[in-house]
Amino acid sequence: MRFMPLIPTVALFAACNTVAPVAGTGFNTPQYQAQREAELAGQGAVYDPLLAPADVSQETLGAQGTVLAATGSNADIANQTAAALASTSGAAGATAVAATAASNTGISDEQDFAAVSERRSIESDAARIDQNRQTYEVVAPTAVPERSADGQPNIVQYALSTTNPVGAQLYSRAGFNLQAKAQRNCAQFPSSDQAQIEFLSNGGPQRDRKGLDPDGDGFACSWDPSPFRSAVNN
Repeated sequence: MRFMPLIPTVALFAACNTVAPVAGTGFNTPQYQAQREAELAGQGAVYDPLLAPADVSQETLGAQGTVLAATGSNADIANQTAAALASTSGAAGATAVAATAASNTGISDEQDFAAVSERRSIESDAARIDQNRQTYEVVAPTAVPERSADGQPNIVQYALSTTNPVGAQLYSRAGFNLQAKAQRNCAQFPSSDQAQIEFLSNGGPQRDRKGLDPDGDGFACSWDPSPFRSAVNN
């Protein structure tokens, strides 16, 4: 059995996985390396290859390389933009930008203290406030209107007229399978409030003609008067 030499193969594999850094880019620049050595020796700050904030805070517009300042009012920036577009896209583009800037001048003008102070003063604000006060209309409180009689029982009034807890029997109920009958009949109502109104409209709470109150507590289909009682007590 013969063995192949492994040294050339290992050397070839290592050569394929070695990536040499590109000189002159990023942190591999001579400036950074020199500043890094100085920083380690305690002689200076590290050279940052990234752009300075001032270089990033400006934008270049158009093929002519026009740079717009990030300061000043909206009107100044709009004028600079219009001038840049005029040099690149002609007068039509400048006119469009100027028209847009003119239509949007009122958006941030109220936040400009200098612009607002030219139009208003403390005296004018006082006069405006006094004028608004003269137009105030005091509305006197009136009595709460009476609830209109729609022919249906008032479940709120009924809840406040009762004191027994849910499940405490006050009225006799006779029959077979009352719970199953009540479950079947209560499923026909969209809410327990509607079931309680129907229950009171048909002789309840003394009578339970439709089998909605099997335990005889006066509350149909698990209707609970506690929320109405708590609202009054609190």
